[in-house]
Amino acid sequence: MRLVINKSRLSGSVEIPGSKSHTIRATAIASLADGCSTIRKPLTASDTLAAVNAYSLLGADITRFDDCWNICGIGGCPKIPENIVDVGNSGTTLYIAIGSAALIDGTSVLTGDDQIRRRPAQPLIDALNELGATVESTRANGMAPIIVRGPMRGGEIILDGSKTSQYLTSLLINCPLARQDTKIRIRNLIEKPYIEMTLRWLEEQKIEIDNRDFVEFRIPGGQSYKAFDKAIPADWSSATFFMCAAAITKSELEMLGLDINDTQGDRAVAEMLREMGAKVEPIIPEDISPNSDLQTQPSRIDNCVGLRIVGSELNGAEFDLSDTPDALPALAVTACFAEGETRLVNVPQARLKETDRISVMREELTKMGADVEELPDGLVIRGRHSESSGKLHAAELNGHYDHRVIMALAIAGLAVDGATSINTAEALSVTFPTFVELMRSVGAEMRMEQ
Repeated sequence: MRLVINKSRLSGSVEIPGSKSHTIRATAIASLADGCSTIRKPLTASDTLAAVNAYSLLGADITRFDDCWNICGIGGCPKIPENIVDVGNSGTTLYIAIGSAALIDGTSVLTGDDQIRRRPAQPLIDALNELGATVESTRANGMAPIIVRGPMRGGEIILDGSKTSQYLTSLLINCPLARQDTKIRIRNLIEKPYIEMTLRWLEEQKIEIDNRDFVEFRIPGGQSYKAFDKAIPADWSSATFFMCAAAITKSELEMLGLDINDTQGDRAVAEMLREMGAKVEPIIPEDISPNSDLQTQPSRIDNCVGLRIVGSELNGAEFDLSDTPDALPALAVTACFAEGETRLVNVPQARLKETDRISVMREELTKMGADVEELPDGLVIRGRHSESSGKLHAAELNGHYDHRVIMALAIAGLAVDGATSINTAEALSVTFPTFVELMRSVGAEMRMEQ
């Protein structure tokens, strides 16, 4: 399908859907728990439904309603799946479910779509093998399909965290259920906020983990998860596209449901946009006195119910995206409409997502007339008024079946004259199936076409 976008001015408020990262963690933990849990306001999208499918095959009893999921768990004892576990396009599900499959006294096979079968898993494979499981890639390339034979016992390992934080998240969630203790020494950890998110879930579960400054983790074995009732916070990664859209179209938008104190790494995008010149302020209940300073009024932050972004003249800046790789596509677009040069650096893992997002964003933004230079670990974007950058224009673009690339290019289309079209737009269903609907609700001229 094609997504067609015309230049638009946005206004109003939008309720941001639930976090994909939180929803998948909640699904895994509820499935591994003893008893029945309720997950409220989950994100319903292809990636999260992949987690539902995976843990259903591993033995959990999952019933989905419109606004909540009921999950009766397996008490720390996953079952041998009756079929191949297909995670679709969800890398998070793949890695966490591999760890859960390693708890089984039996054999499981996990795979996914074409993009998943190109994503590396060798560091996690090696770690689980050292912990007593037998894990191998069917093609001997460190990628899915992956055969897992458990159970893992526990032990001591060194884990390379330079590709993704999801390997460590898998071990942190599953190793407490192993029979013996586990000690993980982590090297070159990236995406620390995602590990903080995982640890927050484990802390709420009263799982004992000795975190030694994110360099070493000591995990006693023989622990258990308990049932819970919890609402999923709004997704800062999804909100990023609305924040950046407001910034580049000089619009005013309110994003509701965001938790300023949440562990999601992409909440940092709000401060990045502020640094570039956008006005960013929390939305708070009327009975609390206003103050626009996010940094010096923690009591106000605690009570905010969302964010308001007011677009303005933007200036280039340099941002280290090692902890926020998913923000690269939207920030690359934003930089095209800023004056001067923007550098998005220290994010080589962006090449290992659904696509090589560094290369793909350079390729597609160049079609719109942007001046974009590709670095090994990021992008340099020379925005408005640079000698080599002219005015961006509409174009026919390739979404590369990557949901974040498609959404980023869509917001670029909101700020240029003419009709921009993006193919493979059906991939929006991976994490944000209501993206077009919510964008239209705040004034965006965009439509899906066959």
